[in-house]
Amino acid sequence: MLFKAKALTNFKMECRNGLFGRVEQFYFDDMHWAVRYLVADVATWLPGRSVLISPYSLGAASRDRRTIYVNLTKKQIEDSPDPDSDKPVSQQFEAAHSDHFGWPAYWGGPFMWGAYNYVEQNQQKWVRPRLDGPLWDYHLRSTNEVDGYGIEAKDGRVGHVDDFILDDQTWAIRYLVVDAGHWWAGAKVLIAPQWIEQVSWGDSKVTVNLTRDAIRAAPRCDEVDLLTRDYEEQLHKHYERLGYWMHQAPAGRR
Repeated sequence: MLFKAKALTNFKMECRNGLFGRVEQFYFDDMHWAVRYLVADVATWLPGRSVLISPYSLGAASRDRRTIYVNLTKKQIEDSPDPDSDKPVSQQFEAAHSDHFGWPAYWGGPFMWGAYNYVEQNQQKWVRPRLDGPLWDYHLRSTNEVDGYGIEAKDGRVGHVDDFILDDQTWAIRYLVVDAGHWWAGAKVLIAPQWIEQVSWGDSKVTVNLTRDAIRAAPRCDEVDLLTRDYEEQLHKHYERLGYWMHQAPAGRR
């Protein structure tokens, strides 16, 4: 299922023995564009701290209750390593964090999630990959940081990043939602990470390998909440790109 990142902001977070915080933002890697952690605001319970929760422990999100279930206990969360809010998340911290919860190291294998292309939540199938070989050269970015980045087509500015469309099976970012209001009044444009040519993190700018005319001629999707596979197929066909679902793992894997 696809959903907007901002739609989850401020959702309550419930673990095995009660509520413990709310959704603040997401951290994703700049290689696979996959969400690696949900950042939980736990100020009312653990003042001065934030907590990182991996998709390995995330359950279903209830839109009616505005709640996300987390398959952990409060004790596990409270005892987890505390990230330094003034510094980027390091791989050393991630290794200690994963060890604390027993999560596989996603960066230790050839696929998006290490040994898998999806989030394997069956602990009996978890693979602890070898970490003595070459690891990915990646950095974690926050959705709050990238929100507002400018989007440049081959021939000029298109708009700015307004939101992210997440896949709750792989936790990949499937699309950036681009507000094209200054160029194309009232329009929202979807850009897949695979169509990005370059990200200038220092200049807060994303360059895509598309022209403005191609973007303007793309199928409109004004109601992002109503995104369907039929629309996605039309969008990818328009840009002559293969859909990500062509390589997805079969259903029922969990």
